Amino acid sequence: MSVWPAIWLSVQLAVFSVIILLVIATPLAWWLTRTNSRLRPFIEALVALPLVLPATVLGFYLLVLMSPNNPLGGAWLRITGDTLAFSFSGLLLASVIYSLPFAVQPLQTAFQSVGNGVIEVATTLGAGRWDAFRSVVMPLSKRGFLTAMVLSFAHTLGEFGVVLMVGGNIPGKTRTISIEVFNAVETLDYTTAHRLSAGLLVFSFAVLVFVYLINGQRRKP
Repeated sequence: MSVWPAIWLSVQLAVFSVIILLVIATPLAWWLTRTNSRLRPFIEALVALPLVLPATVLGFYLLVLMSPNNPLGGAWLRITGDTLAFSFSGLLLASVIYSLPFAVQPLQTAFQSVGNGVIEVATTLGAGRWDAFRSVVMPLSKRGFLTAMVLSFAHTLGEFGVVLMVGGNIPGKTRTISIEVFNAVETLDYTTAHRLSAGLLVFSFAVLVFVYLINGQRRKP
């Protein structure tokens, strides 16, 4: 059994998800850090919902949303001629939503640690809001960005429930590493299941060690 197509597909999905998540999560985390809006607790709860919501429940509602009978799925079908569900694009959308808290929360923590003092200093020196964010906040938050990227990548790489619900099990199109493990177990191919599972286990452990090392360095005086 060749598992390389599943590995390559999973890596592609994780890379594209991280790129999109950074684009979405950065302004969202910054807004959550700076705003005094009454909507903030509701937005934070909505962002964190995938952490507590069963993957199958989220996958089911995303599958319904991607149906050609609904506005999103119907619009996608008219534009591309293909259904959003059971496609790589559908997997990408689901992965971005499911991994959103793993990108937003580290960035939000990093932005909060910057504080208002350095931003006020940059403003008094003539920097605009974007200049202050780009030249002061982002460099000081680089560990938060790195943590968000690594956690989002690892989380997307190992996801099973949402991927199976939204993408199904189509070889070369939606079959990821986690689904390949499931297939190997079902066919009693425990050698392949062991190899893939051990690879994900080692990778996940390395990611957590890396994140804790970064956070440990941040706490040092």
